[in-house]
Amino acid sequence: MEHLTVRPVTGLAWTSNSGTCPKNFTLISITEDGATANFVRGFAIKSGYYLCYSKDLTDGKVVSDIQIISEKDSIPQGYFAIAEYLEPKTSVSKKKRVCARYSPMSSVDTAVLDIKLTSKSKMMLQHYTYVGDVNGYVLWCRKGQFTNNFPQPKPRNVGLDMRKLSLDQPDTPPALPLRHSNPPPPATLPQRKLTQRRCSLHSKDNLDKSGDGSVSGVTALDGVPFSLHPDYDFQANGMSLQLNSQLNNIRIKSLADIENEYNYTFSVEESAAKRTRPSISAEAAPSAP
Repeated sequence: MEHLTVRPVTGLAWTSNSGTCPKNFTLISITEDGATANFVRGFAIKSGYYLCYSKDLTDGKVVSDIQIISEKDSIPQGYFAIAEYLEPKTSVSKKKRVCARYSPMSSVDTAVLDIKLTSKSKMMLQHYTYVGDVNGYVLWCRKGQFTNNFPQPKPRNVGLDMRKLSLDQPDTPPALPLRHSNPPPPATLPQRKLTQRRCSLHSKDNLDKSGDGSVSGVTALDGVPFSLHPDYDFQANGMSLQLNSQLNNIRIKSLADIENEYNYTFSVEESAAKRTRPSISAEAAPSAP
């Protein structure tokens, strides 16, 4: 019954020190047997990294399980390597990785309630489960049932005038996941005058979509309004008559007209090719001494 009053662990991470430790996280600086919990061991070590955890229920997720795997093993399905909040020149050893499984609070009754570290593998912690060893330290966790009936911060009552001053976007319904039976909601776009080309694009999009209303025909251009630049919108500028007169003055040449205008016989080239080189007789050639 005492587990029901304990908040579950909601996050795990690596951090260099208390300055880089995220808000609402608790840094484990000392092991249960009194040793420093710095995972970088050595003489006169100025930097390293520590393990930290959070019990903040804001995200609505809890850590349901923890595993330690080697660098050769792949991360199990549903698990994630814990986050890193380190200084620029600090890195976590990849020989062993700490992975956690995060589950929605409403979907599980049992979660990780607490974690501890020891520097001696022979030391046993009562009511705690052995997870594994990392860089000479042993990680333990305590699991149990919990209740999600914790007091939540109450929303403040904001007047209508204060809402108008807010920079936040108005509340919108949550987006549903894309499925074949759940097409995306239509985008709210300003009404504009559609050109003939845009109308043809709409009809083409309707033909491309499947009959069952699936989203297989959705492209990145869907919902983007198409309009001509004002400099090229001749109908809006009243230049359609001038354009038609210019088109009427265009002369369409026939094949005979093109051959007569650009005919070239290559006579100069042919005469140059027919010229014979002057030959040097053998008598005129100087004889070798």
